[in-house]
Amino acid sequence: RDRLLRSIYGVAISVALLAVWPGASRLIDWLALPIKAHMPPEAKLIAVGVFSPFFVPLKVLLMAGVLLALPWLIYQLWAFVAPGLYSQEKRFALPLIVFGSLLAYSGIGFVQFFVLERVFQFIQNFTPESVAATPDIASYVETILGLYIAFGLAFQVPIVVVLLVRVGLVSLQQLRDFRAYFIVVAFIIAAVMTPPDVVSQLALAIPMCLLYEVGLWAAKVFVKNTDAAVGGAKDASSP
Repeated sequence: RDRLLRSIYGVAISVALLAVWPGASRLIDWLALPIKAHMPPEAKLIAVGVFSPFFVPLKVLLMAGVLLALPWLIYQLWAFVAPGLYSQEKRFALPLIVFGSLLAYSGIGFVQFFVLERVFQFIQNFTPESVAATPDIASYVETILGLYIAFGLAFQVPIVVVLLVRVGLVSLQQLRDFRAYFIVVAFIIAAVMTPPDVVSQLALAIPMCLLYEVGLWAAKVFVKNTDAAVGGAKDASSP
């Protein structure tokens, strides 16, 4: 309960800071940059819902607050399971927290600066000249935030692989043998978690496959080092 409350407090503080600066309006303007690049200069996103101008900024602030507090949230999760770990294993928690956060931010940045540009360019090629594309801000933000979550989670593949091997649920060799099946799983996940366009699906599935290979390499190094550390501690404590 304490860890959960601290996580909520961390998100609340992050939301409050972001509300002061840069503010919800600037965050929405930043989110809208990829699609605005493919709209006429005078065109704007529209708000169809009556309460959209109120709820959309709140949703953006909340999501931005979660992202800002992500390292703190990961730390609270680690602190919850830390009592069951060896002291030598706890040394590797900080790298996992740091790399987990960096991978999540990398996934979000990949969406904002690479995926969205290609997706909207792909969609624009299918838009007739007689049609004015003026997306609803609520629908647009929901789509963007969904992509952020999908890519932020998908980029955690190396961390998941390392943890699966470390806790002994599967062996490294089993994960290597599962490589071909994971490619199929990655494309299924991409088809489910992204919009129905081939660009975003490929942009999610291909990095997942590459990160799976990174996870296999990281698991080999991580397990080797932790096993050596734990074994050395046991030998030192033996009479």
